[in-house]
Amino acid sequence: MKNILRISQHKHERARTRDKSASARKGFTLVEIMISVAIIGLMAFIFYPNIINTLESRKIEGSARQVMMNLQRAKFQAVKTKLNHRVRFEAVGAGWVYYIEKEDNPNEWNIMRGFLRKSIPLEFQVNVDFPNDTVEFSPLGLVANYSSTQRSITLQSLKLAGYGKPDQRIIKVIAGGSIQYIVAEGG
Repeated sequence: MKNILRISQHKHERARTRDKSASARKGFTLVEIMISVAIIGLMAFIFYPNIINTLESRKIEGSARQVMMNLQRAKFQAVKTKLNHRVRFEAVGAGWVYYIEKEDNPNEWNIMRGFLRKSIPLEFQVNVDFPNDTVEFSPLGLVANYSSTQRSITLQSLKLAGYGKPDQRIIKVIAGGSIQYIVAEGG
């Protein structure tokens, strides 16, 4: 019985000693922390341009798709209400705004109810190439003011151009009312 008690005490003391040595080694050394910080810093340095590219790409994509969606909305409203609708682009200061108007009476255009003016972010260069800076849809969904030479809006990001990435988003309107979306590199 004494032997069993001694063995039990010995195991208990050994476990206590192990616990003390483990608690004495808790934490990290200064060298380990410095190496970890250096690795994280290096990874941030390597991936930073990709993160910026992604953010800028998403921003220009979102702006261009919003313009495209509102062109489609104007077309849909023209067909639905059987009234001409148009998207009108206006240069305001250094930027551009656009809004949907409907033709209540011949040559009497009013901003569509429930639609707020939208703006294109100032950091993008915008080239609106539509007759009178408008795209007009007829009740059949056709482009009423179609021009084969003036039928697009281009948004360009100088940041993306600096990184050598596709920096232009071009939205073209076709006579039949179709809307084409193009991603391109500027020249």
